[in-house]
Amino acid sequence: MSRQNTIALSESYFDSGEFFDVLSQRVAIKSESQNRDDFQPLHAYLMDIMIPELEAMGFTTRIMPNPVTDEESPGSWPFLVAERIEDVAYTTLLTYGHGDVVLGYDEQWYEGLSPWKLTKSGERWYGRGAADNKAQHTINLAALNSVLKTKDGKLGYNVKVLIETGEEVGSPGLAEFCELHKDILKSDLFIASDGPRLDSTSPTVFLGSRGGYNFDLTVKLREGAHHSGNWGGLLSNAGTRLAHAWASMVDAKGRILVPSLLPEGLPDTVREALKGIQVGQDANNPDIDLAWGEPELTPAEQVFGWNTLEMLTCKTGNPDNPVNAIPGFAKAHCQIRFVVGTDSEHFLTNIRKHLDQHGFDDVIVEQNGEPMQATRLNPNDPWVGWALASLEKTTHKKPTLLPNLGGSIPNHVFSDILGLPTVWVPHSYPACSQHAPNEHVLAPVCREALQIMTGLFWDLAEQGEHIKQSRNAA
Repeated sequence: MSRQNTIALSESYFDSGEFFDVLSQRVAIKSESQNRDDFQPLHAYLMDIMIPELEAMGFTTRIMPNPVTDEESPGSWPFLVAERIEDVAYTTLLTYGHGDVVLGYDEQWYEGLSPWKLTKSGERWYGRGAADNKAQHTINLAALNSVLKTKDGKLGYNVKVLIETGEEVGSPGLAEFCELHKDILKSDLFIASDGPRLDSTSPTVFLGSRGGYNFDLTVKLREGAHHSGNWGGLLSNAGTRLAHAWASMVDAKGRILVPSLLPEGLPDTVREALKGIQVGQDANNPDIDLAWGEPELTPAEQVFGWNTLEMLTCKTGNPDNPVNAIPGFAKAHCQIRFVVGTDSEHFLTNIRKHLDQHGFDDVIVEQNGEPMQATRLNPNDPWVGWALASLEKTTHKKPTLLPNLGGSIPNHVFSDILGLPTVWVPHSYPACSQHAPNEHVLAPVCREALQIMTGLFWDLAEQGEHIKQSRNAA
């Protein structure tokens, strides 16, 4: 069987409706990792969905406990590890996905839609987890299975699979798990799929992700609120203090004003990789505000090569039922997305120092949750050129190379702890409503993704050993 015949097998899998049926079963499992009262659906996703599929492909499987499980959350966020070893001397691929999803927000979906039922509407397939991440790892395993079938069950390389169930709550225990089980997960190359393409029509490769650091700014001036007529002009306003503290950190056009929160610069390799890339090209994307952020940077450089500082929520007083009273309390939940080359270890210290220097010693700053680190594989790595060539051969399109994703994923676990070159091939698109009501995938993107991954896994069998040896020699 040829490469093209193998791709045709994956096309048939999609065109027959089998892919839709398989994805429907996965969407139906309410694997909400934020629901700490019920971890059973997370186990069910691994036991009832993933293990039968992987074992049918010749993998040995095991569900392993999360090392951060505590007494209050027994059985939380388990891991599935599977491996298919043909010869220990062969190149070994590690691939990854997550079976958990964010909360369904059932009542907020369009009329007639449910987050737990995959529903077709034109090219859109609606369902929670359809884009993030159930369709993506379903595509990859289906593509691998097509290659296995046409090569009579012999890939010529080994495959290990890691499925986690806590990615949507920050991947608790993933770093510790990989540190504990380095020997089990030892591989030569990491290929996985998450996040969006550049746009719906552009096959995309990205090599890491921006980091994410969340923090709270809080002003606590006094208990309760006081009548604005009797006390206006006499009492400081917590909301006003918070607003001015924030304005000292980021200007009215979104430009970061704290130098210590910025990267060292934009590397030439990153600038070159982003040259000519246009973001926000899909018809249903929001319009880009070209006057926002760093004025010297292109939109692509802003989102893939630079840091952003965002206020995600803010509350003072009683916004749902306002009263004529001066608030004594205000709080904002904020976030820094950051790239490689940023002093992320000292964010809290640097924010505190800045606020004190600007007279905001009454503003409390506290880290909120565990940060995700920024990562980026060198765009000149041999695995990158190999992957781009494979995608172009399959699609007859020049693929987009992004040095890193604009969002944050736990890539540092694979690149830093396991020491792997990381190549991500995403199968979603930016306007998929990921994490929101009406999440969906596009059918044409899924079909093309099956073609892409089938070609990629075929090419790994044909060329992987040569790439690995030339890379090691270099």
